[in-house]
Amino acid sequence: MWRGATKSHMKTDIEIAAEATVKPIVEVANGIGLTADDIVPYGKYIAKVPLNVIDRFSDRKDGKLVMVTAITPTPAGEGKTVTTIGLIQGLGRLGKNVVGALREPSIGPTFGIKGGATGGGYVQVYPMWDIDLHFTGDIHAVSSAHNLLSAIIDNELVRDNPHNIDPTRIVLKKAMDINSRELRNIVTGLGNDRILGKICFNSKRKQ
Repeated sequence: MWRGATKSHMKTDIEIAAEATVKPIVEVANGIGLTADDIVPYGKYIAKVPLNVIDRFSDRKDGKLVMVTAITPTPAGEGKTVTTIGLIQGLGRLGKNVVGALREPSIGPTFGIKGGATGGGYVQVYPMWDIDLHFTGDIHAVSSAHNLLSAIIDNELVRDNPHNIDPTRIVLKKAMDINSRELRNIVTGLGNDRILGKICFNSKRKQ
């Protein structure tokens, strides 16, 4: 039985995280040889490491890479993330200098049956509530950039479509980080005027 559990109550992931004694991200960075100047903090417990920081370690011997992939989760949910974090904890306990790389969670699965992507129990990444919901904002930034391009195309279409773009052949769809079935297959340009999104297109005109 895990530490902190009793016969009548197994602590939830959020309870375990809330009770954790957490080191500031600067202290964590120092533990792997990084200084405060090497990181870009996002609050007290999250930070980015710019790619050019790698250059400072170019004279170091390459470490070993352990890939964890294609694991079917158990009914309790132990899969790739839990296994990866468990390996990091185990190797760290053996005195190894170890760092893990996990993919950024998507909000859709986080609020679905799959749940978050920060592990679970005593094998989790902190703080789950920030990482699962917005982390450093990169997914939101990518979505905004993508949707800006899509909006530019839409604007071109409703402003008399001077380049005669065939709206049925546009493959650049809108993007969002939440499951929304009603938006998976939609048709635009059915309004009867420009304000409602009417699209002018001449199929006989050379494009």
